Amino acid sequence: MTMRVVYGAGPGDIDSYGTERLRSEFLVENLFRPGRIEFAYTHVDRLIVGGAVPTDKPLAFGDGADVGTPHLFTAREMGIANLGGGGTIIVDGKSFALANRDILYVGRGAKEITLASDDAAEPARFYMNSVPAGADIPHRLISRAESKPLDLGEERRANRRTLRMYIHPEVTPSCLLLMGITDFAPGSVWNTMPPHLHERRMEAYLYFDLAAEDRVVHLMGRPENTRHLMVANGDCVISPAWSIHMGSGTGPYAFVWGMTGENQAYNDVSPVPLESLR
Repeated sequence: MTMRVVYGAGPGDIDSYGTERLRSEFLVENLFRPGRIEFAYTHVDRLIVGGAVPTDKPLAFGDGADVGTPHLFTAREMGIANLGGGGTIIVDGKSFALANRDILYVGRGAKEITLASDDAAEPARFYMNSVPAGADIPHRLISRAESKPLDLGEERRANRRTLRMYIHPEVTPSCLLLMGITDFAPGSVWNTMPPHLHERRMEAYLYFDLAAEDRVVHLMGRPENTRHLMVANGDCVISPAWSIHMGSGTGPYAFVWGMTGENQAYNDVSPVPLESLR
């Protein structure tokens, strides 16, 4: 297991950033490596993102040395989304079977997590978001069928999409974490349109199900001072509360969104008129 640290930056810092600096501060690559667990710790609301691809043997974690506590979950909660083949997650001896696009909520106090794939030839791809938590909430598996779908966008604007809430007060409770998955209608490519800011919450975007040759052009920054990131399959964008977050793909894709901050009010946003973007 490895743990990278990402410190983040303020909106005034990006004026001096070239491509590589911008990517190093806001883009996490190579989370999904066969037979490994990869984590990245960001000082943006102390979010941890992670990826794991168990193959011929299970992978386990839970030690808290990297966060200064006895266990990783001593003062944290986590959502784990399966973006690959069928798999199993064992939390302190309790087993949960996850199909593609199921999410497991792991509450504060867990000691050890074990991840396994049903078939090493078609392994599970577990994506993780973890944030500090101040309440004990039971672990819960949320299947895709149990998520709450919201149909958004318009075909004429190429942004029709279905946003599914999994870890959300209307579906399953958590302390501070929100998490869900967005899929697009055929022919639609724009996400998070129209753009907005939510100054009281940061967000992480994990783009997946892209073809190897495709990219998402992810726009970030203040509305009057935007930058872009070229994002490949399995890359994660760290989006601070001060930044817009929107993008368009060169081909089909989906993304996992995870948020944390001062509240769990999904609609607590400030819209940004498109004509104000620079």
